[in-house]
Amino acid sequence: MKRIVFLLLLLSPFSHADDAALIKQLLAENLDKRTFAFADVVLASSGKKVIPLDSNNAAHLRITRAIRIALDQALVALSREDSPVRKLRRINEASRYFEDALMLSINQSPGLRCEIPPTKKGDLQRSGYPDLKITDRNTGLVAYLDPKLVESKSLHSTLRTFYYEPKHETLKINDDAIHLLCGIEHDGKEGQWTFTRFHLVDLSTLRVRLKAEFQASNAELYPKK
Repeated sequence: MKRIVFLLLLLSPFSHADDAALIKQLLAENLDKRTFAFADVVLASSGKKVIPLDSNNAAHLRITRAIRIALDQALVALSREDSPVRKLRRINEASRYFEDALMLSINQSPGLRCEIPPTKKGDLQRSGYPDLKITDRNTGLVAYLDPKLVESKSLHSTLRTFYYEPKHETLKINDDAIHLLCGIEHDGKEGQWTFTRFHLVDLSTLRVRLKAEFQASNAELYPKK
């Protein structure tokens, strides 16, 4: 695992021979056929531990209870006819509204603070995993929360919808923490979306795949002459 992470994060320039050797080694790993514990990926990329959710821990219960209350409220509010979500062109744009609604509600819970997690440099960045950071003031326990919208009919599809890109300069995981994802179901009625229920997922047991691909931008494909 350490060798794979090292190869993926390596940024030093190589000669053509070095590049070819690196590419061959990466291809030989058959990375597209392997899975990795998300907890191991987080530890390797950030140095921070993923804490399993404990239903007998009072602080864990305070956090999950506040999340569930916030989600129940958001489902109702953002399903109304006058919801700002219904003015959006794409359902993916609704994630920001759920993040804001969850922050507002959780911050009203005694003893909890919810915010946008800062990067290692201290910048506040909305994009990238995770979206929200919840802190239990009594214990200092941190939980990261990532809201995801999912159409009900594609709930069990094999479509990839969870991504974690471990870039050092924009890394937002700065604490040993619980990692939670809330899948928010909607009915798929474009422009009239109704949000029906949610699924709160403990990511400590999640296994993930690595999709290795070679990329180029339009600026690189079509340079100015």
